[in-house]
Amino acid sequence: MRIFKYTTQIIAITLLSVNFYSCQDDDETDPDLNVPSTYSFTDSEGNSTVDFSGQTARLNQLAEIVTYMKTANTPGVELSESQLLEMYSNNNGEGSSFFSDDANAAGKQLRDKTAGGNAAYQEKFENLFSDLAEVSALTIADEYDASNGTAGVIQSGEKAYLVNAKGGEYAQLIEKGLMGAVFYDQIQNGYLGDEKMNVDNSEPVDPANGKYYTTMEHHWDEAYGYFTSATDFPTNGTDRFWGKYSHTVDEALGTDEKIMDAYLTGRAAIAINDLNIRDEQIVIIRTELEKVAAAVGIHYLNGAISNFADDAVRSHELSEAAAFIEALYFTSSETAVISGAEVEEILEFLKDGDGDYNFYEVTVGDLTSARDMLAGYIGMDDIKSEL
Repeated sequence: MRIFKYTTQIIAITLLSVNFYSCQDDDETDPDLNVPSTYSFTDSEGNSTVDFSGQTARLNQLAEIVTYMKTANTPGVELSESQLLEMYSNNNGEGSSFFSDDANAAGKQLRDKTAGGNAAYQEKFENLFSDLAEVSALTIADEYDASNGTAGVIQSGEKAYLVNAKGGEYAQLIEKGLMGAVFYDQIQNGYLGDEKMNVDNSEPVDPANGKYYTTMEHHWDEAYGYFTSATDFPTNGTDRFWGKYSHTVDEALGTDEKIMDAYLTGRAAIAINDLNIRDEQIVIIRTELEKVAAAVGIHYLNGAISNFADDAVRSHELSEAAAFIEALYFTSSETAVISGAEVEEILEFLKDGDGDYNFYEVTVGDLTSARDMLAGYIGMDDIKSEL
């Protein structure tokens, strides 16, 4: 599969050291920036100008898919291929594929947002869903134990995971894979990119129908909604997806506050049409999210090294590590610290001679080399053992 990077706007980074900001525009100075403590913004009449309901629906969709997939970790549970594929596309956007109203949002789906609508990536995940269903059916039989070359359930004490013939855990490869190819990509290259940011910021979209936001404000909200659905992150919103994993590495990196402050400051800057400050926040968000993806990849590589003798735990940890490292392919090319070629170089340590991930045949040396290379590229040599 061809791996590609998206091209987005070129942004100049300016260090900020004061509490109030201004931009030069015909010698006019912007009013003081009013940054709230939570993601709550209103117009002059008190109407909320925030809406990221579509993103919350997609987060709910992936959460429900994950719950369904993990039922197959218990031997004897067969998943429906058609159900999985319909959930991925939300029945072609009709909104009738899920078990809850929160996920059954008409017009919202994960498939059309995967890698910006790239057909090769969409096919990759459809194949994973199909394979998952096929392997789950094998557990109906008495012989379902997985091993090198045999797909099935791999167990360690009370822990059990459905894996492919080379130890890749389907639920993790799909969940974390879509976190990268949909949520991360939509932030990095979609809603914070030129196409979505170079739009009208002068008039509300449709006040008569409750759309009090400008187009630019709404696009910024949507970028926020792919990070978390909680308006008071990190007080809440640390329970799933990128909000969760930012919090996982926050003690070492301080990413929670940095990302939230950038989202709040950027949105406040848009409200006063200060696009210089907005662009500075875009750089911060992109850069800090790249650090999160890399740090979490290191975290799971460390876990696999620590639990190397346990096939089940090692496969589980490496499935997560590989998917988080793959997310780095989608970092904006304008701010990426790690290039696509370097991502591929790191992932080679997890692959066999066929070019597939093989979590049975890796060595401790392979995992250590992958971790050290990733830490070196992202600049985390000094904390790699702590993650």
